[in-house]
Amino acid sequence: MSASDIGIEPVSGKQGRARFVDLGRAFAAREPHAVPQLRSEQLELVNPDKNPFFGHASHQLFVATRGGRDVGRISAHIDRLALELPPEQGMGLGTGMFGYFDAEDEGVARALLAAAEQWLREQGMTHVLGPISMSIWEEPGLLVKGQDHAPMIMMGHHPAHYAAWIEAAGYTLAKTLLTYDLEVTKEFPPLIRRIVQSGERNERIRIRYVDKSRWDAEVQIVLGILNDAWSKNWGFVPFTPDEIAYAGKKLKPIIRENLNMIAELDGRPVAFMLTFPDVNGVLKRIDGKLLPFGWVRMLRWLRRPANVDMRVPLMGVLKELHNSRLASQLAFMMIEHIRRNAVAEYGTRRAEIGWVLDDNQGMMAIADAIGSAVNREYAIYRKPL
Repeated sequence: MSASDIGIEPVSGKQGRARFVDLGRAFAAREPHAVPQLRSEQLELVNPDKNPFFGHASHQLFVATRGGRDVGRISAHIDRLALELPPEQGMGLGTGMFGYFDAEDEGVARALLAAAEQWLREQGMTHVLGPISMSIWEEPGLLVKGQDHAPMIMMGHHPAHYAAWIEAAGYTLAKTLLTYDLEVTKEFPPLIRRIVQSGERNERIRIRYVDKSRWDAEVQIVLGILNDAWSKNWGFVPFTPDEIAYAGKKLKPIIRENLNMIAELDGRPVAFMLTFPDVNGVLKRIDGKLLPFGWVRMLRWLRRPANVDMRVPLMGVLKELHNSRLASQLAFMMIEHIRRNAVAEYGTRRAEIGWVLDDNQGMMAIADAIGSAVNREYAIYRKPL
C-alpha cells in the first residue's frame, strides 16, 4: 500500500479518547518489556474535564487508518505556560509539541507527524518538540536506550525503531533525559558515608519524613521547593495550583512516609526527595486490569509493598543553595535515609533515579558518586515548522 492509502482522522470526545487510548495499549502489548497501565488512568490523562493540564493547554488527538484498521496515533498540543519560557529553556514563544506517538511503519509515522505539524502551524507555532505526552511532568521523551528491561512507574517504553522514523522526518535531538540504576543493598562509598555522618551531627540540619496526616500542606511544601529549584531547568513548566492539588490526590495512595524526605535547615524546608514503590510489578501481574479480581492484588500491594524496587522521580534543593556543598550533603543524606528504609522495610534491591537532564552536572555527579549507572535514555526532538 502507498502513502495515499493512509488516512488521518482527528478524534475527540469520550469515544474518540477511548479509541486513542486503546490503540496505544495495543501497540504497547506488542513490546516484550512494556507494562500495561490502568486504562482508567490513561483515559483520565487525555480527558480535558479530568486533567488540569488542559487548563493551560490546547490539543488535538489523531488516529491513522489504513485498509479499515487503526495503524497509528499522535497528539498535537500547545502548553500556554511553556510558551512563556525563555528560548534557552528549550520551549518559549512559537513552540508546540507532539506526543503519544505510535506507528505501524515509517509511512504511517510520516503521515502522523505531518498531521501534527500542520495542526501546530495552523495554531501559529513555528517549532515543534516531541514526543512529550502531554505535560512535561507526565511522560517526556522517546526511549532510545533501555528497551531490554521493563520501565518503572510513570516511565514510557517505546520500540527502538521509532527514533529512526522521527529523525528521518527532519527532527534533530534537542535534549536527552537519563535514568540511573542503583543497587541499594550495598553501602555507599566511605566518602559519601562520612558526608552523611557529618550532616547527621549538624544540629542545623533535620531530615524528616513526609507527614501524610498533613498531606495537603506537605504537597505545597514539596512542590513549592520544586517550582523554585527547577525554575531555570530546560523545559521547566511550573505546576499550577490545580495541578498541585491533582498531583497530591493521585500520589497519596502510593506514598510511604519513610520513603519520602524533606530536609530542613534551621527549621525551614529547603530540599525534598520523593520515592515511589514500583507499582509496575503488580500492574504486570494483573495485566493492567482491576476487574474482575485485579483490584484485590492492587489493594493488597498498596497496603504493604514487599520485595519491591523503587524509583526516585523528583528531588530538589532551593536555588539559594545550588552549587554549594550543603546542597550535595542534603541530597546524600536523603538518599541514604531512603536507602536504609527501602532495604529494611520493603526488601528493596534496586532503585532507579530519574529522569535527569543531560546538562544537570550536579545531579549527574551525585549519581556517579553513589555508584549508579545510566540504564535508560529518553530523547526529545525538535523541528522548525
